[in-house]
Amino acid sequence: MESIIPFISEVGFPIVVTMYLLYRIETKLDAVVTSLQTLPQRMKE
Repeated sequence: MESIIPFISEVGFPIVVTMYLLYRIETKLDAVVTSLQTLPQRMKE
């Protein structure tokens, strides 16, 4: 158990940062998808 705690503290931080960045990218990708889906309609106008 004592050897697991330092490992979690070393690996846990990068995992949290990665998950946060993936969440931010996901929301931006949703905006891009929405924009691409409305593009044909805008092109017709």
